[in-house]
Amino acid sequence: QVQTAESGGGLVQAGGSLRLSCAASGRIFGVNVMRWYRQAPGKQRELVASITSGSSTTYADSVKGRFTISRDNAKKTVYLEMNSLKPEDTALYYCNADVKEPLANWGNYWGQGTQVTVSS
Repeated sequence: QVQTAESGGGLVQAGGSLRLSCAASGRIFGVNVMRWYRQAPGKQRELVASITSGSSTTYADSVKGRFTISRDNAKKTVYLEMNSLKPEDTALYYCNADVKEPLANWGNYWGQGTQVTVSS
């Protein structure tokens, strides 16, 4: 019964910053890649950033240079620091993680989402 839970969303003015967090919990053997996705109304869900267990990172071109993904392996938590926010960053942000439970196959888990709204 693995779960992921996001926090840190909210309303911010353009140019401002937010820091999202997502912690995995449950019976966990290991956590591999952790990711942040976002989805705006009427738009397709997109991958924002990802980070491996060794802290190798990737970013969508639209956020590169503004967002930073990081993780705390001891806390099984992934973070997304968002700077210089733009109205087009407004979306529901989801965390996603590849998690292995003891004596089980790897699985992929989604959080419930946290809303980020950027006003102009």
